[in-house]
Amino acid sequence: MTLSRRGLLGLAGTTGALGTLGAVGAAPVRPPEPAAAAADRVRTGFEQLAADGYAVLAGQRVGVVTNPTGITADARHLVDVLHADARVKLVAVFGPEHGFRGTAQAGESEAAGRDPATGLPVYDTYGKSGQQLADVFTAAGIDTVVFDVQDVGARFYTYIWTLYDCMRAAALAGKAVVVLDRPNPVGGLRAAGPVLERAYASGVGREPIALAHGMTVAELALLFNGEFPAAQPVRLSTVRMTGWRRDSFFGETGLPWVPPSPNVPTPDTALAYAGTCLFEGTNLSEGRGTTTPFEVVGAEGVDRRWAEAAQALGLPGVWFREAYFTPTFSKFAGKVCGGVRLIVHDRAAFDPVRAGIGLLVTAKRTWSGFAWRTDHWIDQLTGSDRVRRMVDAGAGVEEIAADWAAGLERFAAVRGRYLLYP
Repeated sequence: MTLSRRGLLGLAGTTGALGTLGAVGAAPVRPPEPAAAAADRVRTGFEQLAADGYAVLAGQRVGVVTNPTGITADARHLVDVLHADARVKLVAVFGPEHGFRGTAQAGESEAAGRDPATGLPVYDTYGKSGQQLADVFTAAGIDTVVFDVQDVGARFYTYIWTLYDCMRAAALAGKAVVVLDRPNPVGGLRAAGPVLERAYASGVGREPIALAHGMTVAELALLFNGEFPAAQPVRLSTVRMTGWRRDSFFGETGLPWVPPSPNVPTPDTALAYAGTCLFEGTNLSEGRGTTTPFEVVGAEGVDRRWAEAAQALGLPGVWFREAYFTPTFSKFAGKVCGGVRLIVHDRAAFDPVRAGIGLLVTAKRTWSGFAWRTDHWIDQLTGSDRVRRMVDAGAGVEEIAADWAAGLERFAAVRGRYLLYP
């Protein structure tokens, strides 16, 4: 390892107003923010935990599930802050997909080791669940699992299922769970897209929630505990944010942005992700290996007709523009691809799932080379085989969306019982 976590965090992009937490842990790395900006910005669950003197962790041996997104408002990592504070006994760190330092690509994680900055043991949780993960918690010697990871609002983004697996494993091991909340970067006014059918449960969707769930991680933890409890209930605490509203996008929070995974570099990527990640289930590139993954999709041999057909759908909040790109890795690495760039011009009106379905429908109609992955991965991403079968049958966007409407309405009613913010 040639680069410490601090070095990696220093390379991560940050945007928005930055502030301090006060005299907790190391000195802030940025100057104090203006009073007006400080008053307006969101306070994360971690900030609220610190302001309360870490009371919920008192007397506990603590392990933290986190990655490079687990930072304070002035871009310090919470592991550094907790380790430096005598009020907290931090004894272990657990990494999700992509790893604690975020260096691994999709579907990969980092090996267990020690954090060079603190000397703490770092365990790999990715792909572990049930008793296997419970045994990791027991071996780490912890009493409480703290979860603090930035989500992006899509069912198939694996961090929320790491949370789910940690909750179930903690119940088996007799540990408590504390979830520190962070904003849903794409807002939380509504859920969208199909609801998972249990027959299609996998690591990208354990339980029947909507594809774009419109919830924060703390809200999801409450929903998991309330609707899908393990045989043994977990002792769950959630620490809410202050200042976040459901109609807020990440750029309005005043918080620094750290890419939550290697191919989600910006909040704009997160906005498109719930729709264009569906192209993982096809033979087209979802833009991995470019500077704008999930904002461009395409394949070698695609021409302008696809963008023209997508634009003709008239979907609200988004324009589809002809684009060309050459991925440096993943599908079509080193080859010139034609395709579509999404330009979201009205975030409030934009529905990423309908946009993704519209792109699938028009790709199949305009490019003779279109094909699903042979393992039908699209079924795990959408939560059933219905989207795939309807696209193959020539259905349009509105017909496909109507098919999932009843399930989405049922989920929305359940979701409403666990929302924490106006």
